[in-house]
Amino acid sequence: MALDPVTRALPDGLALRTARPHDLDQIAELLAARGDPDDAVDHRLVVLDPDLGWESCAVVVDGDRVVSTATLLDETLRVGEVVLPAGQVELVATDVAYEGRGLVRELMAWAHQRSAQRGQLLQVMIGIPYFYRRFGYEYAIDIPPARLLLPSGDAPAPSPLPGSASAAVTLRAARPDDLAALAALQDAAQAGVDLAMPHPAARWRWLLEHTATRTMVLERAGAVVGSARVRDDGEELLLAEPTAADATTAGLLLGLLVAEREGVSVVHRSGTVTAGAWEPRLAPAAGSAEQYYVRLPDAAAVLDALRPVLHRRVLEAGIERFGSQIVVSTFGAHYRMAVTEAGLVPVHVGGTMQSPGSVGGIGVAPDHLAALLFGSRGLSGLSRVRPDVYAPDEALADALFPSMTGDLLTYYLPW
Repeated sequence: MALDPVTRALPDGLALRTARPHDLDQIAELLAARGDPDDAVDHRLVVLDPDLGWESCAVVVDGDRVVSTATLLDETLRVGEVVLPAGQVELVATDVAYEGRGLVRELMAWAHQRSAQRGQLLQVMIGIPYFYRRFGYEYAIDIPPARLLLPSGDAPAPSPLPGSASAAVTLRAARPDDLAALAALQDAAQAGVDLAMPHPAARWRWLLEHTATRTMVLERAGAVVGSARVRDDGEELLLAEPTAADATTAGLLLGLLVAEREGVSVVHRSGTVTAGAWEPRLAPAAGSAEQYYVRLPDAAAVLDALRPVLHRRVLEAGIERFGSQIVVSTFGAHYRMAVTEAGLVPVHVGGTMQSPGSVGGIGVAPDHLAALLFGSRGLSGLSRVRPDVYAPDEALADALFPSMTGDLLTYYLPW
């Protein structure tokens, strides 16, 4: 469903509306002034792409002048076997002279309305610290650290590839005809994680023209067998989203990407082929915690969508509670799911439940629910650091909400 393009009046003679082609240069200037010149390129790629187009962007205007803007990208978040449609707000900027007037709040409301109209159940984003918590977002999903690459020293060289497979190994920039291979490599890298957000088809196209990073591929005998996104400012080199068909290929990929460079950091993707091959060369993670923001506009809808995953977890844990109910309370509301052999029945929403433990239920403050559903701590980990996350039936709660491994691919690298 398309968002109603009718202009909405704001105070002080301003107006919020869907962006239009004649806004392109002004939006580019605003994004470059408040962010980075590369942002202007990225915005053009989004609004001129047939999968998103101009309806994905909104502006606040003062007469004919664009003074604030935001863009909503389409995403999917896979949780086990369930795929949740999601949105991501990006390319947010406001003219300095118009700050403090609530324009970002208005644009976030527009983005959330558009996201709902597109059937998206949640929003995931990277953003400046704290700011987006004001709009209903909470920190929930860990961002993997960028770890310094140590000198090779006495590290063993990669084993030679057998036979003709060692011939014609080339590292080059990705091309449009590589997109299917790139997506397949990323799918394989994400196959083992509990929570995954892949690049949608549109973003794969954008990344070929993205100026802030380059997408590189390793080609062997005419086939793409490895890849990485590279950010290089001339002094520091960052390798992100690496993939490889096997450990030997991973070693070759790293050697060709790095050559003799110093000041190289690698985004560690736990459990992947490249992580296993490169781990001996990576320094311990350092720095402060980094997490993705998540917004859950309708907890019941997300829980309902996750019923197949929750039911499978209960069965795999050997917990048979047929005829009973799973109760999750966010204290101001609660959610019940009856357990049957065929699965969990649709979520029933109830009112305030201040003491869910009295009925064997799980208590979780609403601003920790996203971390419970998608985060790395799980129920046990959260309950150790959050007094308002608890469950009397620990075995059932841990089965339902375990620690999650995650791998999210985004337009911008969050480091």
